[in-house]
Amino acid sequence: MSRFSAPIVPTARAAALLALAAPLALVIAAVSPGAWVIAPLLGLALVLLVVVDGLLAGGLESWDLLVPADAEVGDPLELVAQARVRSRLARGMDCAFSCDPRLAPGGRAGIALAPLPDDGRAWRGETVLEPARRGTCAVDRVWLRWTGPLGLGARTAQGPLDRAVRVRPNLSYVRSPALQTFLRDAQFGLIARRMRGEGTQFEALSEYQPGMDRRRIDWKASARHVHLYAKEYETERNNQIVFAFDCGNAMCEPVAGLPRLDRAVSAALATAYVGLRGGDRVSLFGFAARPEVATPFVGDSRAFHLLQQAAAGLEYRAEEPNFTLALATLAARLQRRSLIVLFSEFADPIGAELMIESIGRLVSRHVVLFVTLADEELETLSTARPDDLEVLSMAVGADQLLRQRALVTQRLRQIGVDVIEARYDTVSNRLIDAYLRIKRSGAIG
Repeated sequence: MSRFSAPIVPTARAAALLALAAPLALVIAAVSPGAWVIAPLLGLALVLLVVVDGLLAGGLESWDLLVPADAEVGDPLELVAQARVRSRLARGMDCAFSCDPRLAPGGRAGIALAPLPDDGRAWRGETVLEPARRGTCAVDRVWLRWTGPLGLGARTAQGPLDRAVRVRPNLSYVRSPALQTFLRDAQFGLIARRMRGEGTQFEALSEYQPGMDRRRIDWKASARHVHLYAKEYETERNNQIVFAFDCGNAMCEPVAGLPRLDRAVSAALATAYVGLRGGDRVSLFGFAARPEVATPFVGDSRAFHLLQQAAAGLEYRAEEPNFTLALATLAARLQRRSLIVLFSEFADPIGAELMIESIGRLVSRHVVLFVTLADEELETLSTARPDDLEVLSMAVGADQLLRQRALVTQRLRQIGVDVIEARYDTVSNRLIDAYLRIKRSGAIG
């Protein structure tokens, strides 16, 4: 809440009237040279109207811009502007503010205010922004403008504003009713009990029921008791899962308005939440030209906020990633077999050669899951109708790039890496399904 000085300035309407007065003065001077004094009198009258109208608009008593302290990347962020003037005759109040470009394109946004029905001197308005990237974003200056009843004179005010928004990773999928229902109904907080006896560690014998897997029947025990008994297994816990993020150039490119890195972070945090609820231990690892973020393993879902804070520290780097250094550093930190989920992007087989070589050294000791977002732009270009040579050449180029991407994913699968290539809006589901499948198979422990 602050006070501003609010000088009076002419509006566009006043400027238009003044521009129309100029040819009128020429006509008067041509028709009746002795009446030339009418023209300056008209201009003076217009200036007086501007001043009177500005005075009727009233000064500014107070203002406030309500800025939330926290937001999530890609989610709506509502800002509310409030102001109070000394006159009930004010009209058309607008607010503009400057902010970090991550909050609004160009670093500037506006709000149209409306008078409150029960108080003609109080004004209020709101706008919704969509943060495009993570980080601490400042809202540093505000401008206000309102006019008098004639629309000729306006009052303007401006001043600094010390507000900041902490834009964090998006957790909307974690809070989704579908995921919460799945976790609530899941066996040990992880695997839905559609079938008894999932897992690999033997727990007990139970009476065989129709629908059970026949391979789980214990024939020796059944023969002794002259009744069918099946083995029940316990799902392994305390597995180590590492989510590794390439923070380099390619991962900073946008997909549907958000960087690939943020899409990856959202999918990783959703899967990490499932893993923590299932009793596994989760760590985050980020790198570009060198390793940048490496968290200790978290084993309690109540400490999930620590992973969220660490993910918020993953910076966007305009540099090529060093897979050799990063994955060697990661391998040195891991003392036992783990599931490594690597989020990255590649342009061609040559550029991906070092990445494939570095991943290959991990496969012998760990389970590696490689996750990349499908390039919808290339897919759209490759299937475009070839109406002219330019579109045809772009389609051929896009198809070639898609074939190169398929070649890289094929090489990764050949060396024993599980690969997920999915749309941004389905990658979370695909990743959770892949994690549960790997966990059920007992390949991590």
